[in-house]
Amino acid sequence: MARPRKPLLSRERIVDTAGALVDAEGLDAVSTRRLAAELGVSGPSLYNHFRNKDEILEAVADSVSAQVDLSMFDEDDGRDWRTALHDWAVSYRAALTDHPNIVPVLAQGPGRRPAGLRVADAVFGAMVRAGWPPAQATSIGALMRYFITGSALGSFARGFVDDEAAYDPADYPHLGQAHLLADRQQKVDEGAFETGLRALLDGLAVQYAAAVEG
Repeated sequence: MARPRKPLLSRERIVDTAGALVDAEGLDAVSTRRLAAELGVSGPSLYNHFRNKDEILEAVADSVSAQVDLSMFDEDDGRDWRTALHDWAVSYRAALTDHPNIVPVLAQGPGRRPAGLRVADAVFGAMVRAGWPPAQATSIGALMRYFITGSALGSFARGFVDDEAAYDPADYPHLGQAHLLADRQQKVDEGAFETGLRALLDGLAVQYAAAVEG
């Protein structure tokens, strides 16, 4: 009987395996030796697809960017610029919070990553079409990335321990409920993101009125 064939090594298999390692153990878990072992191949075979670990992590980051919904920026979508930015930001953050360990790579910017560049192109193009001057459209893309990646780098709520004794009212008279935050992490963090996003968009709307409508 013929032996079952091993799946062919491909960029997609390498990226999927590296992404799973990053999700489970962090960026430091990825090495060509570890990946080769996980894939059941020899280390040098990886170099037929990627030159080094950094290229692999860039590809993992780009696979996350590819998960971000950009449909709201289509010319025939119909959403105004503010609604489009809001809906895109929610989708972008969801992709990052599903893969928080890769956020430091994404936070460096798109570089040469195709999906990352498509995100930048879609945001900039939609803002210019809406009437924003190109320089301000660039600033909007930058500030949105700062805000979204920053919110995905860590959890505010999980930064507080769930031990009530840690918050002695003599020292911290206003943190009597802080021990409850960790159990309400999703509600707290998502609520904070939505509050900040709406405040950011309110501020942009004022600038839009002055720069475009005025």
